[in-house]
Amino acid sequence: MNLTDVARFLRERDCFTILLHAYPDGDTIGSGYALCYALRKLGKKANVVCAHPIPRSYFFITDSYEPMEFTTQTVVAADVASPKLLGALAEQYPSVDLCIDHHGTNTHYAQHSFIDADAASNAENILAVIEAMDLPIDTYIATCIYTGISTDTGCFKHSNTTPRCHVVAAMLMEAGADVELINQYMFDTKSRERIAIEKSILDSLEFYADGKIAFITVTKAMRDAAGIAEGELEGITSIPRQVEGVAIGCTIRETDKGDYKVSVRSRSTINAADICALFGGGGHPCAAGCNFACNLTDLKQQLSAACLHALECEQ
Repeated sequence: MNLTDVARFLRERDCFTILLHAYPDGDTIGSGYALCYALRKLGKKANVVCAHPIPRSYFFITDSYEPMEFTTQTVVAADVASPKLLGALAEQYPSVDLCIDHHGTNTHYAQHSFIDADAASNAENILAVIEAMDLPIDTYIATCIYTGISTDTGCFKHSNTTPRCHVVAAMLMEAGADVELINQYMFDTKSRERIAIEKSILDSLEFYADGKIAFITVTKAMRDAAGIAEGELEGITSIPRQVEGVAIGCTIRETDKGDYKVSVRSRSTINAADICALFGGGGHPCAAGCNFACNLTDLKQQLSAACLHALECEQ
């Protein structure tokens, strides 16, 4: 589908359930709520659903949201590259009518798709869709979209940041996006619980390949000790790559179910998505993820071997 097709599809349908990916981040949240609000402005019925709670730091997006009562007619996935990323929602919504995404590894599971892998964030795609529907960008939509772009680019620091990101960000500021509020809660504020678990995370640092590979681990026991929820860990994936000399940084998170979610961040000459693809995952060249159901020792052995191979291929 092109943008015109997507806009026509959304205008012709109603009773939308918009799916976010599990362990929601700022991009899927900003994308989903911006689209929901835009559809409601058209007089449509629309709700946002996620397998996990929305982190409390996104209150400026979620506080004004109230779910509507209706029977779902149209299912839209926002920033969801594969049904596996939906978590528990995958069984509840086995059929997706439309997927709007920016991952080149998207599995094209939806009946219709709009995928622009050149977009730095999916929020940029949602903005393009809303504009294609001839809807004005108000303060709320601008705030949602800005949140998605800024979080997926690491406050415009990651390698996926493009000139267009800055142009769009300027437009969103003019439209009323509360940039000071967004930056405060996305990048400059941490709860005491978050500080406590970051201390434990730093203690978990492990290095391989003469310090070119770094692992951090977040176990359920660590989260319980810090009193922090599984969904309150956004941003920790940047920690291992912040260490001088690290080319590949891996974040290993134990889920409430006892399996593991791995996030891989790499420098531009190493493809993180290729590493994760070995384990059934995917993502972007410098930021990707996958899941493991084995024990932690086996996980680290398999993952470190894959990272070492990626380093060797680079040379």
